[in-house]
Amino acid sequence: MPHQFPLPIRLLHWTMAALIIAMLFIGVAMVSTAGPAYTALLALHRPLGIAILLLAGIRLTLRIGTRAPALPDDLPRIQQRATRASHALLYLAMIGLPIIGWAMLSAGSYPVRLGAGLVLPPILPPDALVFGGLRQLHALAAFAFFALILGHLTIALIHGFVRRDGVLATMGFARSASIEPAAPGDGDGPGDAVDSTDAPAPGDVEGAPPP
Repeated sequence: MPHQFPLPIRLLHWTMAALIIAMLFIGVAMVSTAGPAYTALLALHRPLGIAILLLAGIRLTLRIGTRAPALPDDLPRIQQRATRASHALLYLAMIGLPIIGWAMLSAGSYPVRLGAGLVLPPILPPDALVFGGLRQLHALAAFAFFALILGHLTIALIHGFVRRDGVLATMGFARSASIEPAAPGDGDGPGDAVDSTDAPAPGDVEGAPPP
């Protein structure tokens, strides 16, 4: 069982984490901003969302074909299931939220400009009613995504600094030890070393009677 995720998945994880945090801050700023600043933020928001969508698709493809490090044996089964469910929801949000935004802009007849003259095609026909509904859905999904990220970060810190079970290290870049503690007698602990007083003296033959 691997002790860490493969390097490409770890690189994608931290790259996407930086993009998502930037996206959330930009989204919050857009809500309370108007005028030229809003236009500038929107010009950043759209390409960032599409970048997250593309990277999430690549990461999900890699993740499906990758065996994940095992969770600690002492982690309750309900927490293991919650962990897997939260990861599934994170992937759903990373892929679904940009698609909802893209569909919303398409329904509102707004172009999705990525810069340098690159404009994505619309994925929905213009419809003011659909635009309004998707706008509300986009906002609700963004709040839910923010809550998921806070929960994910909290649990990761608990694993890393409270439980110290190696789960956080599976996404790190330092060489990771196994998340399972070594069993007594496996030869890895200081208590497993051979006591010099028990070793046969030079010239002694095991099982030979004393002189």
